[in-house]
Amino acid sequence: MAITEYFVRYLQRRDLLSESDIACLRTIPTLHARFRPGEVIVPRGRLATRSCMMLRGMAARQHELAGRPGERVITALHVPGDFVDLHGFVLAGLEHDVVSVGESEVEFVDHADLRRVTQEFPHLTRLLWMATVIDAAIHRQWLVAAASLRSSAHLAHLLCELYTRLASVGAAQDHRFVLPLLQKELADILGYTSIHVNRAVRDLRAGGLIRWTGGEVQILDWSRLARLARFDPEYLELDRVRR
Repeated sequence: MAITEYFVRYLQRRDLLSESDIACLRTIPTLHARFRPGEVIVPRGRLATRSCMMLRGMAARQHELAGRPGERVITALHVPGDFVDLHGFVLAGLEHDVVSVGESEVEFVDHADLRRVTQEFPHLTRLLWMATVIDAAIHRQWLVAAASLRSSAHLAHLLCELYTRLASVGAAQDHRFVLPLLQKELADILGYTSIHVNRAVRDLRAGGLIRWTGGEVQILDWSRLARLARFDPEYLELDRVRR
């Protein structure tokens, strides 16, 4: 298979791509794979020879807590078009697992092919670097949200971010998206108990801000939800770079 169009859109949303850039991306060979809920997509600690990109569903960056078996912290969610472990291209190994959230499909890209891109396409090299920088910016914003927002607003921020990221690559529209997270997984992400998460979901529903049925979320009032969350998408770098 060729590299997902979601990643091409991810880059085009943020910078101009030449015809040769796009042709290069579309000729990168990939290996397609499917994963079940909770299955490890990329294990921690292993010297990587390839990187992984989301094609369908979601994945989580999961950290096990030392001395506390069975407990975990989720520090990132990845959506279609995201490289889940591009930093592993330059590191000896990852200190976390990447696990499937719900059913997922991914594309693996050999590091030999990424190395060729970095040697022959300097603009694409900068954009790959940009992708890792945006990943870090999202992580920083999660820390800010956790430190400054109460449970309902914190959940609202996560929903605003995920919809914006999905919509920017064409994987969501009309303020609807699929969120295959269990309540316990939401608790692991937000740092609350399942009871607090249930209460936050109930508050957003009662306020007429969202409809959440099964795994589908519909944002009923974007302006009010974003205002509650103090959501500003600037950290996602969705505007094209002006040089």
